[in-house]
Amino acid sequence: MPLLRAACPSFEGPWRAYVSNPVYDEELIYVHLGEFARHLVDLMVQGQVSEFEAVFDVVERLHVEGDLHVRRVATVGLLEGIQNVSGGKTDPERFVPYLKPRTARKWQLLNDAWNGDIEAARQLDD
Repeated sequence: MPLLRAACPSFEGPWRAYVSNPVYDEELIYVHLGEFARHLVDLMVQGQVSEFEAVFDVVERLHVEGDLHVRRVATVGLLEGIQNVSGGKTDPERFVPYLKPRTARKWQLLNDAWNGDIEAARQLDD
């Protein structure tokens, strides 16, 4: 979360409100990324995408340099979170132009897996 928060200064206020909640648990990274995904979707809806280049540079770095756990969290926690949170608010494919190569591949694998492609689901951890 520190890398993503640094890349997206507009998330600092929502993050402080989120962590001040008594049920906040530092260990729940997927929940934290869900909050971040909601923030990114809200920014997209508002047309405030100036931080997206830096955010998706970080996401690409997580996919390229991260271990299996980090890559899985970046894919399932954040990318899938964006896809799910976007529903009803905006077309999630509006994020695609901001994705870097490895991240774009993971995004497409998620789409393919949700469409029933078992092989794509297996490749999510590559």
